[in-house]
Amino acid sequence: MAAPKTQGAATQEEDSDGNCGGAGGVSYEDTKDYILEPLSLPESPGGTTSLEGSPSVPCIFCEEHFPVVEQDKLLKHMIIEHKIVIADVKLVADFPRYILYWRKRFTEQPITDFCSVIRINSAAPSEEQDNYFLLCDVLPEDRILREELQKQRLKEILEQQQQERNDNSFHGICMFCNEEFIGNRSVLLNHMAREHAFNIGLPDNIVNCSEFLCTLQKKLDNLQCLYCEKTFRDKNTLKDHMRKKQHRRINPRNREYDRFYVINYLELGKSWEEVQLEDDRELLEHQEDDWSDWEEHPVSAVCLFCEKQAETIEKLCVHMEDAHEFDLLKIKSELGLNFYQQVKLVNFIRRQIHQCRCYGCHEKFRSKADLRIHMEEAKHTSLLPEKQIWDQPQYYFPTYENDTLLCTLSDSESDLTAQEQNGNIAIISEDTSKLHALKQSSILNQLLLHESLKN
Repeated sequence: MAAPKTQGAATQEEDSDGNCGGAGGVSYEDTKDYILEPLSLPESPGGTTSLEGSPSVPCIFCEEHFPVVEQDKLLKHMIIEHKIVIADVKLVADFPRYILYWRKRFTEQPITDFCSVIRINSAAPSEEQDNYFLLCDVLPEDRILREELQKQRLKEILEQQQQERNDNSFHGICMFCNEEFIGNRSVLLNHMAREHAFNIGLPDNIVNCSEFLCTLQKKLDNLQCLYCEKTFRDKNTLKDHMRKKQHRRINPRNREYDRFYVINYLELGKSWEEVQLEDDRELLEHQEDDWSDWEEHPVSAVCLFCEKQAETIEKLCVHMEDAHEFDLLKIKSELGLNFYQQVKLVNFIRRQIHQCRCYGCHEKFRSKADLRIHMEEAKHTSLLPEKQIWDQPQYYFPTYENDTLLCTLSDSESDLTAQEQNGNIAIISEDTSKLHALKQSSILNQLLLHESLKN
């Protein structure tokens, strides 16, 4: 069956590095979009491009198909056109099989037999209300499906790893000295570690080794450092940089490499960092509790308009007021913003700056630098749009997944108390007749709480 479609929803695509071409007036209605997966600060160079002829995945409800590498476009299509949200997509081991399974199940039974229903704007007139459907692993069938897909993926990975271990027909060229190696893959990997101090891990811990080496070689061919991922003007400059800076290693924070390490397939929902952390805890149990040499590195928050970082919200607010004439604390006080409204305002501003758009005059620019110059000269940093523009449910979701500024905002209980006294708490209806009680940490609970705090 097909879920309802969103009426009048308009989206706008941006390029992969967040820079927007051209300039001109753009209305907020024309630029309404949805954040399906958080970005990261600082922004990574480049972006994902679709591969011609790559396998496609169908929509759960209609005949639309999207390439596997454009998974985000399919998710956006489903939330806009069919109002269905899939929780924790990153934890789905085989996304195409997952989609095909639920596509078949939804033809057999109504969607409400599986998904929790979230009613948006329940206090508004009926024509303005919307129902969204949440598919998550709180549903036992979904949880079992995710676990089975994880087991199947692990089985396939282990078979591939064993095949590569026993393969003596490997052929590869060292990416640093162009020496040719034939035999087992370990010969080349050990050579690069021994002769060039380039160690990507033990051969037995790596899977899809040929693809891994091709990925690294492609980055070097594009004159990109493997560790800091900066691009250089020529090959000699790149080689000198990697040698002097000791950057002959891969970036451990680049999730692109996760699929090449077997440890990332071992347990559902856990990365190699979490598994490694568990191992460290076991070691610490046998050591003395001596923390005298422990140094905690402070977490810094990033300015809304530039790359300036500060360790406290007070220092960051002083910087934004002095450098950009933007007084966040004053705005909070004058508008009487509660914690969740502050979150939405910050995410709104982050989104506009990421899209190179001035929220004061709606003009777009080619780069963030041009946008910053314009906003400071025109004094548009403090020219906020009407409250209904940014006080929207989609801005509950962070624009950047590691935005520390959101963690430093004031969380005063008086905000909630004042709202309760005004009687502005919206009552959200929830269809759970077919499900057991939701877990306390369920995403649905969070969405319901957020919506109930909306003005």
